[in-house]
Amino acid sequence: MSRSWNRTTHAIAGAATALAVLTACGGGGDGDTAAPGADGKPVEITFWGWAKGTKDVVDAFNASHTDIKVKFEEIPSGNAGGYAKISNAVKADNAPDLVSIEYPMLPEFVSQGSVQDIGELVGDDTKKKFLPQTVELTTLGGKTWAVPFDAAPQAFFYRKDLFAKYGVEVPKTWDEFRAAAEKVKKADAKARIGTFFPDDPTTFQAMTWQAGAQWFKAEGDTWKVNTTDAATTKVAAYWQKLLDDDLIRNNASFSPEWTNSLKSGGTVGYLGAAWGAGVLKGTLPEQDGKWAVAPVPSWDGKAASGMLGGSTFAVTKSSKKAKAAVEFAKWMTTTEEGVKARIASGTSSAFPAAGELRPAAKKAFDAKFYGGQDIYQVFEDAGKSINPNWSWGPSTGTTNSVVKDRFGKVSGGGATIADAVKAGHDATVAELKKRGLKVEG
Repeated sequence: MSRSWNRTTHAIAGAATALAVLTACGGGGDGDTAAPGADGKPVEITFWGWAKGTKDVVDAFNASHTDIKVKFEEIPSGNAGGYAKISNAVKADNAPDLVSIEYPMLPEFVSQGSVQDIGELVGDDTKKKFLPQTVELTTLGGKTWAVPFDAAPQAFFYRKDLFAKYGVEVPKTWDEFRAAAEKVKKADAKARIGTFFPDDPTTFQAMTWQAGAQWFKAEGDTWKVNTTDAATTKVAAYWQKLLDDDLIRNNASFSPEWTNSLKSGGTVGYLGAAWGAGVLKGTLPEQDGKWAVAPVPSWDGKAASGMLGGSTFAVTKSSKKAKAAVEFAKWMTTTEEGVKARIASGTSSAFPAAGELRPAAKKAFDAKFYGGQDIYQVFEDAGKSINPNWSWGPSTGTTNSVVKDRFGKVSGGGATIADAVKAGHDATVAELKKRGLKVEG
């Protein structure tokens, strides 16, 4: 296993004491004790998720298993309403057995008591299969709250045909990215190199993560919050200047405006993560062979990445079928059959947290859209460069909600990016104090 991957663990593990405080009120269901199919009948579990290829995975599992049957419901992505739906279902005591939760939001669900400790069902042998930092991100207060699925190192997707046409070099630094943005606009007044997503704070957070920011830091039993540190301030000023100079678009992520601009060549790049390769491929099939993937630009030209998203599977607090739910989750995350079913759907480019499955993912993904490029090697290299000094706090929902609201006002001149992250800071500190947690910020 990569030394670079291993070095992320110390930063996350440092939050153990404060996380133990927040998990004191975390959920812990009475999970089932009967083995799947012990009574001769299949155990039926319910599962909510939204990731590309999920239905294909469920279908493959149901076709190959007789002891467990999965009833799947596709819900909106987390920040587009999925998390609210899960939270409401938990409160109403009609939640599914298994849900998809991204790493940033897991501490939030744990602190709300919405999910249960599944450590005894996952086991150390399974945990050893995953990247250590994904295990740390799902281990809060010494308890295991979810099964990791994928990691999400950043990447830059670009139209190689239009870059060649406009004479634009693939940028390696953020200074070069701005220069490339200027060149794209000069070559075609209607074209832009990329997009600022006002509805998606996680993309901005990944940029600050890459730059060395630490929004949440636990020391002893105290949370230290700082969304306005030097690294964040630098990133905010950079993107504000790109917006002010009309060098990038300001469209909601995956909106018709964003998609149509990609289709027309009005947007020639996308700053995303490993999973974005499948999104573009599924969204723009008519542009087969025209795209390529490069490392995300960095501030000094050296490899550096944050993590944008990444999914886990958690068992809700009221589920009485935890054993069956975890068995299904482990099949999705640790078997070649599970990974191949997702990737072969043609819409997913997930980068498995289980390192031994990445060759299977690479083989299953049809890279023709990217001209046959070995995009998984790009992701592998990016993963090794993920900045280790980042952990998530227990109120990410509050942070993101406030930042998103302010980001929406940036295009009209009603706020700046810096205003938005400062508002996120203030709201986060207030929320943690409201929950009775010790906080400095």
